[in-house]
Amino acid sequence: MPTTRWHILNGDSLLRAFPPKIEGEKIVVRECLVDGDVRFEDAESFYQRRARFICDMGGLSSPDAYGEMSAAEFEKIRAIPVGSSVWLWFEDDLFCQVHLWFVCRLLHDSVPNAQVRLVRPETHTMWGFGGLSGLELQRAYDEALKVHDLAPFVALWQAYEQDNRQALLVKAREMESDYPFVLPAVNAHCDRMPSPGDPGRPTRVLRQIMDELQTREFGRVFREFTRREPVYGFGDLQVKRLLDALLESG
Repeated sequence: MPTTRWHILNGDSLLRAFPPKIEGEKIVVRECLVDGDVRFEDAESFYQRRARFICDMGGLSSPDAYGEMSAAEFEKIRAIPVGSSVWLWFEDDLFCQVHLWFVCRLLHDSVPNAQVRLVRPETHTMWGFGGLSGLELQRAYDEALKVHDLAPFVALWQAYEQDNRQALLVKAREMESDYPFVLPAVNAHCDRMPSPGDPGRPTRVLRQIMDELQTREFGRVFREFTRREPVYGFGDLQVKRLLDALLESG
């Protein structure tokens, strides 16, 4: 019999900690869609652009590695049998939310009548699922939220893909009563965008951290940024890009 229960996990750290008693096939999202060109006209060109971007950023050694690590997992999502039960394990920060929106777009297009549930940590912290014990992960699974309609999340992805911040804000506010965690992530996304005289919130915070700590040492700056701005969920590659650009600009 084909598998009818699937878990889509945001990253390998959750895969390693995943409670063995929870049944179902696991698919891992290995990406950083919070950064770079995310236009999705078709899967092949999308994968090619993302592979080039992540390799240029130093996240992978070759485009082939992207195919094996990332594209293959997205293709598993697109191949989930119609009507399957799907658990989406995503946190509240912007990094995870963008992945959630994209996965919902794939499910909406490829897996009609999926029974979808969203698994989130009970409280949002800088550690996310990584700070939970096996029992806490089990409880998060038991308390998963039913997602009756993927369309709002698909609309979020489409607005994000098109860099339509106004549409993002409108949709997030419409969803606030059912999904209150979306709006803070959308606000954080809008705040990171530069404008005349303002380099954007993450860069402002990095500048403050360097001034306060009197250091440019990446490890210290990165740890402090993660502590102050958990809503972004940025990894070291994202913060390093921002910090390098800030240092180059003087």
